[in-house]
Order: sequence, then C-alpha cells, then structure tokens
Amino acid sequence: MSTTETADDRWYPANPAQKGLWVLDRVEQLRRTTLIPTVVRFTGPLDVQRLARAVQQVLDRHPALRSRFRLDPEHKRVEFRTDLEPARVGVIDAAAEGWTEAELPELVDVLCYAPFDLSAEAPARAELIVLGPQDVRLVLTVHHIVCDGWSHSLILREIEQIYRAEAEGVDPALPVPPHPGEVTVGPGPEELAERLPDVVERLAGAPLEVDFPFRRPVPADAEPDLDGGTLAIDLDEELTGALLDAAAGAGCTPFALGVALLTGTLAQIGDQRDFVIAFGWPGRDDPAIADVVGMFMNTTMLRVTLDGDRTSWGELLGGARLGALEAFIDADIPLDAVTAELKPERAVIWPPLSAVLVNLNESPRDLVLGDGAVGRLQPLDRLHMKYDLALFVRVDETPRGRRLQLSVDYTRALFDSADISRLLDAMRRNAAVIAHSLEEPVTVAVNPTVDLDDPAARLELVRSLWLEVLKLDSVGDDVSFFEAGGDSLLLVMLVERLTQATGRALKTMDLFRAGTVRGHAELLVTAGSPAGAGAGSSRDRLLGAARAAAAAR
Repeated sequence: MSTTETADDRWYPANPAQKGLWVLDRVEQLRRTTLIPTVVRFTGPLDVQRLARAVQQVLDRHPALRSRFRLDPEHKRVEFRTDLEPARVGVIDAAAEGWTEAELPELVDVLCYAPFDLSAEAPARAELIVLGPQDVRLVLTVHHIVCDGWSHSLILREIEQIYRAEAEGVDPALPVPPHPGEVTVGPGPEELAERLPDVVERLAGAPLEVDFPFRRPVPADAEPDLDGGTLAIDLDEELTGALLDAAAGAGCTPFALGVALLTGTLAQIGDQRDFVIAFGWPGRDDPAIADVVGMFMNTTMLRVTLDGDRTSWGELLGGARLGALEAFIDADIPLDAVTAELKPERAVIWPPLSAVLVNLNESPRDLVLGDGAVGRLQPLDRLHMKYDLALFVRVDETPRGRRLQLSVDYTRALFDSADISRLLDAMRRNAAVIAHSLEEPVTVAVNPTVDLDDPAARLELVRSLWLEVLKLDSVGDDVSFFEAGGDSLLLVMLVERLTQATGRALKTMDLFRAGTVRGHAELLVTAGSPAGAGAGSSRDRLLGAARAAAAAR
C-alpha cells in the first residue's frame, strides 16, 4: 500500500450537519456564526499553569478537536482527519504584555470570533488571560463543525475534573473518548427515503416565515448584518412554580411551554395562526456516545397551529406538546433533506426554513476548582446571529424554588430592543394567564405595550378594564366601583382581568377598599406575581398557607 493510500485511510466522511456547517464556513459573512465562543472568569486562589494543563489535556484527548477538513470533489463529500496536532493553550499576562483595561474587550472579541482555517488548523483555541493573582479569563472558541451544545458542556466539565484531580494528586479517571468518525447518527439512505415523506407531510402548507409585526424591512440587495443583541426576563419562584405546574398538567415540558408562549404571544399581536419553529436535537440517544466531543446535533422543525381565535392556552399547550412529540420522532432526519423537499427554490444558504429558533438554555453550571476558585460563564459583548430571533428557556433551582428565565437573542438590523422588550413583557403576562387559568383564549391580548412603571399608563389600563367589565363608555377616575354600577360578582371579574392583564397578584378585598380607578392603579405598584389557581394540589396550597402563617408569627 502506498503512502497516499495510507493517508487516505485516515479521512472520515462528515455527517450531514457537518457538511452544512462546512458550506456556511465558506461564506465570509456567515463564518462567525459557525463559532462557539465561551468566556469563563475564574476568581479565587488559582494555579494558572495547572488550569492551562487541564485545558490542554482536553484539547489533546478528543479527536474531534484535532480535526482538519477538506472537500473531496470526486465523491462530492466533505471529509475530516484527526491525526494531526491539537491547538496549544496560550497564557497572556495582561499587565506584563501591556494590555490595558480598555483594550481587553477587543482582545477577547478577536479570540472569540477570528475564523478558523478548517483545512490547516485545529478547530479549537484557548487562551488564559491573567488579569491578577485571583482573576483569570479563559477564552475558549470551538468551531461548531466539531462541537455541539452537549460537547460544549462536556469540555467544560472535563476541564474542571482534570484540574481538581491534579490538585488532589489523583488520576481524573476519564474514559477513552470514542472516535467521532465511528459514530453513526441519522438514518441510512433506505430508511431516509421511507421516513422523509411523513416529515414533509407534517410541515406541508405551513408558512415557513414567522410574521413579526414589528420586524424592520430590509432591502433585498442589502449586505447581511448579523450583529445580535440579548434581552431576558426572570419569573419569580411563585409565578414559575404555578406556571410549570400548569404546563405539566397539560403534559408540557419547559421547552414546549416556551414554544407555546412565543407562538401564542405572536398570535396575539399579529394575524399568523400557523407556525414552524426550529429547534436543535442533540443526537445523543445512544448512551455509547455520551462522552464523545463532536457535532451530532440536527436542526428540526416543529409545527404549531391555532384554530383561528378559538384556541385556549390549554389547547395551545397541548398543540405545542403534540408538535414537539411529532418533531422528536423524526428529529434525526437531516434538515437538508427536508428543505430540499419543502423549499427547493430557496435563495439563501441559511436559514433554510424557519428563521426562528426555540431551545432550552443548558449552559453549564459554575466550574468549581476547589479552595475558593470558581469559574463563571460571562456574557459575550457581541453576538453573531444565525437566526433572526432565538428564544432560550432555562429553569434554575434556587433555595426558594424553581425560577424560569426567558432570554431572546435577536438580530439588531431586524428588531429594535424596545420591541423585543415589549415581546418579553407580553410573554411574562401570558405566563401569568397560563398559571391562573388554561381556559383563557390565546388571542385575547394582555396589553403587551403597557408600562406599569408609568402612572398614566397604569391609570389608562385600569380605566379600560373598568369599562370592559362594567360595559360603560366612560367612567371617572375617582368614582366608586359600586357607584359606577358594579357589584361583588363584577368586582371578582375585575380582579381576574387585572391579574391577566398585568401578571400582578391582586386581592378582591384590596380592590374593594381602594374602590376607584385611581386607587386600583396604585395597587398595581406594590402587587406581586400571582400564585395561580392551579398551583399544586389543594393540600399543597393549605400547607403552603400554614407555613407562611407560621413564618409571619
């Protein structure tokens, strides 16, 4: 056998997801979107050289992180080999090398987003920036072609494990990672031909664009501007508990809940009732590949449809659950195959179908190195967007209970931050509606543009709900609710509508005492989040009330 033949034996065919990412990397405007940058700030007593060795060991031990890629024109396939040198970890002493505080963001940005030459260099790099004896930044960037979300978490966990093991003088006991080229993900040609028609039928006829009424128009000949921003909201433990309990009662995971909140809110502010949403399937159903760093994720399409304006939040949650189940069944069908059937005339490389993504945010926890040294993931100063908009759903455990975060990454050229903030506020209010009652119709808007910190806006909101409940054309701000024609039943209805519209907890007796539009508007200033009528069993609520009373005494 010749030397050439021996070398060729070391090349492995790329999987469909890797082929797509290789193509994206050839488009100059999209290259930064194919990178996974991470900045971890380590504080506390830290051995920098030990950390550098831990990172280096991870780069050394995973074949995917040593990959080089090429195009085989004869067979029209992308290939990779993993027998070449890994990247070397760098250490930058910021003070000694003259990096000023003002220059550090630029240094980090370059380390995060400088593209790789996939044919000639390892698709991963790591630098430790030493800012002080107890302040070190790890800037780790890996190309998406060899790393998915699962792999990203695995890499960070291994850095922690190796560092701690060396500090304790023991072996980290890490398993030998399987080679990514020997892992099979996705159906073969015959199975693909058999299953693809079902996926196409499920998505056929759906609009592949998501309508945002506040999306800016972009000229067709404009150069892509993929600069992104991020906004997020946190729901407190009380509202989160009620919301997740209501969703679980409808058989919904937090992911399906996020899909329902986004599509339901968009249905309120626009005319669209049929949505196709992208999400990332990890591709890790086989436990044998749990320890493999590689790119096995597939982008899958989920469809959610509302029945005109009659759909309730409970029905939408059920639809999101069903849509997720149907999508997960065929989550291993390559996106390119689906796209070729549904949109063969597509004029853009990415995104091939929906430009809106919903995913769980499963960012790794803090890296605890011991002796008070802890690494925390830092927010990135810049984002380069692959999607127009991406919603990430995260549930954290706190000492007081679960806490839900909804964060939106958005393309700045398409969306104004104020519009994204209003979208998130509307989702928060819809979360309160779901927690309170699943029977409410989705398309009954919950005043998504009301700023409850604005006294005039609060007054206008309360006034409008009085008119709705009392069926009046006008009412004075200082007239008693009962003088205006209200009664006890209508007062309870008003409490319900105010809770739905604001996401604030209001008590019937408080509204009775305040009595007027102006008084009710002032109650909104101090009201908290609603517990939700469906939050747990009646026994749970009784015990919770008993604990609260005991704590108060």
